[in-house]
Amino acid sequence: MARSKGKMSREEAGRLGGQATSKNHGKEFYQEIGSKGGLATSKLHDREFYQEIGQKGGTSTAESHDKEFYREIGRKGGQSRSSK
Repeated sequence: MARSKGKMSREEAGRLGGQATSKNHGKEFYQEIGSKGGLATSKLHDREFYQEIGQKGGTSTAESHDKEFYREIGRKGGQSRSSK
């Protein structure tokens, strides 16, 4: 990363901060903050919000994958469900 006048870019600072955080915290830390973020988001948004972002995600995935992709993930999902 190129520095101008010895200063670190925001991108580089963020990357280094993320690396330091990952060295100091384990998987449970990330699960906890993810859960807290999910709860906070659910308090701010209604069902329509989730429907809209789900639709956008589905559309984006459909545009970038072919039918074989969906067959494969369907098989994998069926296998994991039948093993429970």
